[in-house]
Amino acid sequence: MFFISEVYTMAPKKYSTPLQESTYLALQQLNIPFQRVDTDEAITMDDCTLINNKLNMKMVKTLFLCNRQQTSFYLFITKGDKPFRSKDFSSALNIARVSFAPEELMKEMVGTKIGAATVFSALLDKNNNVQIVFDKDVMSEEWYGCSDGTTTGYMKVKTEQIINDFLPYTNHKVSIIEV
Repeated sequence: MFFISEVYTMAPKKYSTPLQESTYLALQQLNIPFQRVDTDEAITMDDCTLINNKLNMKMVKTLFLCNRQQTSFYLFITKGDKPFRSKDFSSALNIARVSFAPEELMKEMVGTKIGAATVFSALLDKNNNVQIVFDKDVMSEEWYGCSDGTTTGYMKVKTEQIINDFLPYTNHKVSIIEV
């Protein structure tokens, strides 16, 4: 059975990763309200459906991608139920075909393991080596549901605050594409 805690509006008492700590400190500093839940490790889409129901929103899908040479990196945020097609993504950005970045680069560059990719990784990307790319469909959602940098913590934030407050704070410009 999958465990989900009650809904919280404050940071966890103990942080599991440096990214998780940075996430909640940034939200506090920017005065961005959120709701969050703690869960067992979320692995399946069924787990995400339970989280969506608990937080009354839809989780985004965040993918860490790179080119073949592993010299260009992208954090692509799309709707959770939307299939990813590398060809469509690459065409929309007018770039060479991309694929999923290796697990070791994910840990090194965005501070997460597989299943925990999040827009909050922009906090760790001080040199803007990772381009943040949003699917246009995500922009129309009132709420933004995502990992807090772990596979056991998920949150709900206003989408406009991610775009207008959080990402400028990290000095990242957002590309918006239609796929």
